[in-house]
Amino acid sequence: MAAVEADLGACQGYANCVVGADRYFDIDDDGVVVLLRTEVADEDRRRVEEAVRSCPVSALRVTGA
Repeated sequence: MAAVEADLGACQGYANCVVGADRYFDIDDDGVVVLLRTEVADEDRRRVEEAVRSCPVSALRVTGA
């Protein structure tokens, strides 16, 4: 199963990921991404990968098969 990871130091709080996959990402009060889930279900993978690619500072990535 694929997993999603975040570089919290790189996150600038643009929230593009939240718009793309709100079941996986949120933004906390400090404007930093929060991973609501780390394991990516197969049926959600495409949507999560698109949300990851939408991050303008490349703070997110999907790993695994």
